Amino acid sequence: MARLFGTDGVRGVAGTELTAQMCFDIGRAAAMVLTASSGQAECPHKPRILLGRDTRISGDMVQAALTAGFCAAGAVAVPVGVIPTPALAWLTREYRADAAAMISASHNPMEYNGIKFFNADGYKLDDALEDRIEAMVRGALHTLDLPSGAAVGTVEPVSTAVEDYVSYILTTIDTRLDGIRAAVDCANGAASLTAPSALKKLGAELTVIHNEPDGVNINAGCGSTHMEDIQRLTVESGADVGLAFDGDADRLLAVDEKGNIVNGDQIMAICGTYLKAQGKLKNDTIVATVMSNLGFFQMAEREGIQVPRTKVGDRYVLEKMLEEGDCLGGEQSGHVIFLEHNTTGDGLITALQLLSVMKHTGKPLSELAKVMTILPQVVVNVPVDNERKYDYIDDTEIMETIRKTERIFEDSGRVLIRPSGTEAMVRIMIEGQDLALMQQKADEIAAVMRRNLK
Repeated sequence: MARLFGTDGVRGVAGTELTAQMCFDIGRAAAMVLTASSGQAECPHKPRILLGRDTRISGDMVQAALTAGFCAAGAVAVPVGVIPTPALAWLTREYRADAAAMISASHNPMEYNGIKFFNADGYKLDDALEDRIEAMVRGALHTLDLPSGAAVGTVEPVSTAVEDYVSYILTTIDTRLDGIRAAVDCANGAASLTAPSALKKLGAELTVIHNEPDGVNINAGCGSTHMEDIQRLTVESGADVGLAFDGDADRLLAVDEKGNIVNGDQIMAICGTYLKAQGKLKNDTIVATVMSNLGFFQMAEREGIQVPRTKVGDRYVLEKMLEEGDCLGGEQSGHVIFLEHNTTGDGLITALQLLSVMKHTGKPLSELAKVMTILPQVVVNVPVDNERKYDYIDDTEIMETIRKTERIFEDSGRVLIRPSGTEAMVRIMIEGQDLALMQQKADEIAAVMRRNLK
């Protein structure tokens, strides 16, 4: 049976894979496990669990089921409305809640939804806690006694969450943004409620698109997974920078004034080298994942920056940062963690940090982005049933094809095979100099996988 939790919580097609019954069960189990793990099992108050959501239409269903689960376990459900995932992480600490649940499928299409949990300190759960929740859902949950009478949980909505988060965001940089012209793509998601407001309050001049969510248009041809609109708008409007969020606003990709994409690796390189020059890059280290571009690692070596590499997933980046006391880390996809300011990837904080570097240096983004050279990269996604995503390791023909490809690129690039943690696919990534050869070899590996992993 496939693991319930992936690299970023529980996720699936809402209504069929992520059912109301499943959400109710997860809510009950999570309320019990999370409050007990934070020492609240014997506390005199009912544990309070915040509930946030993005703009997708199925959020109502999932929230209702989760709320029922929390209350059935004797917890207080605290809905805060539509809000970015990183805002919920911050609010968990700010409101002194015992835990929080974010209802979102991040950058995925609107038919998907998901649930990710935060502990009382605003951190995503480690594998051990997720395993405890999953074990309870699959095992003893329905044999446990339920509270009744006055012990049943309640619902206590909060209406000021967006305003509280935006007020905090304004304190995370030490400069105003007057004079900066920015194009902003809100992905018809949670950033629609926060990003334009914060940027305007700091003095930036904005042109905003995809900020009219209707429940079904989240991530639809827009946001950080579809950069064409923001690239075009940035150039046509004469903006200094384009900013593209994803549906729950925990990631950001940028566009320079010439319309070129500036990805998460480049943003970390720009901000990291600036912080290092200011003596503020703790341990002279940026934590990245194995998917970061080879050019990022070359930049780091040249600049005297250490780069520990983790599995893909910003929670693994965060775990390494916490282990070593680092302040900056993230992913090529735009999940960037500025640990001084938040406990998870935060697209709006990332945007402000990038704009702050532009403001302090007076340099255009195209010049700042030259701090690293992106090596050509080919990624081919092979659809594979979730239960078979790791079977390629035991397939002799697939592994021999991979090894032959690795030998071709061992001196001038690299080959990375990675089962997706959130989708039913295996990703084949090759970096190097010869784009045509890279595509050919990636397609060869993909063809063998498709044939052997049916």
